Amino acid sequence: MRSVRMRILATLLVLAGVGVGGWQLMPSQQSTDKTIRVGSTDAVTALDPAGAYDAGSWALFSNVFQSLLTFEPGGTVPVPDAAQSCDFVGGQLTTYRCTLRAGLTFPSGRGMTADDVKYSFDRVKAIKSDVGPASLLSTLRSVDANGLTVTFHLSSPDATFPFKVATGAGSIVDSQKYPRNGLRTDSGADGTGPYELTSYTKGKKAVLTPNGHYKGALKNTGRPVDLVYYTNADALEKAWQGKDVDVATRQLPPKVLSGLSPSDPKQRVSESDSSETRNLYLNIRASSPLHNVLVRRAMAWLINRERLAATVYQGTVDPLYSLIPTGITGHTTSFFDAYPKPDAKAAQALLSSAGVKVPVRFTYGYALNRGSSQQEAEAIKQQLEGSGLFKVTLKGYEWTSFQQHWATGKLDAYAVGWVADYPDPDTFGAPLVGSQGTMNTGYSSRAVDQLIQSSQQYADRGDATSDFSALQQDVARDVPVIPLWQGKEYVLSSEDVGGSQYVDDGTGVFRLWSLNWI
Repeated sequence: MRSVRMRILATLLVLAGVGVGGWQLMPSQQSTDKTIRVGSTDAVTALDPAGAYDAGSWALFSNVFQSLLTFEPGGTVPVPDAAQSCDFVGGQLTTYRCTLRAGLTFPSGRGMTADDVKYSFDRVKAIKSDVGPASLLSTLRSVDANGLTVTFHLSSPDATFPFKVATGAGSIVDSQKYPRNGLRTDSGADGTGPYELTSYTKGKKAVLTPNGHYKGALKNTGRPVDLVYYTNADALEKAWQGKDVDVATRQLPPKVLSGLSPSDPKQRVSESDSSETRNLYLNIRASSPLHNVLVRRAMAWLINRERLAATVYQGTVDPLYSLIPTGITGHTTSFFDAYPKPDAKAAQALLSSAGVKVPVRFTYGYALNRGSSQQEAEAIKQQLEGSGLFKVTLKGYEWTSFQQHWATGKLDAYAVGWVADYPDPDTFGAPLVGSQGTMNTGYSSRAVDQLIQSSQQYADRGDATSDFSALQQDVARDVPVIPLWQGKEYVLSSEDVGGSQYVDDGTGVFRLWSLNWI
């Protein structure tokens, strides 16, 4: 999902079958019901699951809505949440069937049925929002509903489909509260997750109250939470220093993160390896100045990731040379193999061969007030222009406008962070470089699409390694995207708040219910 999270996972498995689990819960009353304040710079694109495919929106969806499946902390295999059980039917990986838990109710009091599940998936695909998750359901052909049983029919074998069901794209909405062919645009949300959204002020705050009627995979629905949104990292730091929030996550300034000490008695620091990545995406359409592959390869020769990580991010990220990050099955060093170090002469030779006029001029778009995106854009501009081969015009946009600009192909180049939707390398393939992907660079490769489809047929995900290796070689050759860096995960909490280490563990689930008062 678009970002601006994931602990290294050593083993990646696909769901072969899911059994019964979960409890009906009431929020604990021990100690106090005092609200825990969580600060973040993530932006929420929409409260409607059909209209958002970004980390800020999905953080809310994880708490307000249920999907049929979810992930346990640190887990690599989906487990039942709204479902009682799920499994593939037959051995072809083209039919997937789930049975709902009995007694799930929406805030209105109406009971959930399989028709609500079918409705939720159908409308994501029907609405097909430019900034929504429809591309994640590209292999879903149709959905049948009967009582508490829902059956998914896939267009091709897809062992990763259970992972996708467990994401924000699989959020189940009340079919009587959400329009079939358009997005819901008010400030409400009607789901069956561990929290109810009591109130929401865009760009300011989401007030979350434990849902006493929740039934699902969790043992505890958690404490009341105010999720407070800040316009930039400096504002979040100021709030943290002023004790306006009890937890700070996603994302404090690099200068603050680089100076954190786990031994500081005044705060709890959670730092973990992550598979959050950031890539530079290049518009390859015929109308773009970056259409010629030799121009894009020349750019790849000029990017200095080590300098970017050391200066802009002060060592809080690691240079990345492949689409799939370190620690994930299928990781390679395809861009290092093809472009081992910055080389202006190699770049110049490619542009001469292409016969293009230098400097090559293009526009680089970035999101305003999103981490260090502006400083990063300025550093990349300097690296490219320092060769004398490129002239870069920088243009910043508010987050929602930024998404719309790249989704409609209006930017020549743009850098976007990517948070794993689920713990499988497929989340770094199909959404980013597939023809039906979400980054909308204009890139379409039959070879890459075939490798993506081939990789999805393996229930044993380790068998897909060769496909992912070949895919990344193709991407390094075609350069629709240039990998920049792989992040680390930082969560800070006050000394009287526990559970912050479980909030964001790379399974694609944002666990506000894990927070508690000590």
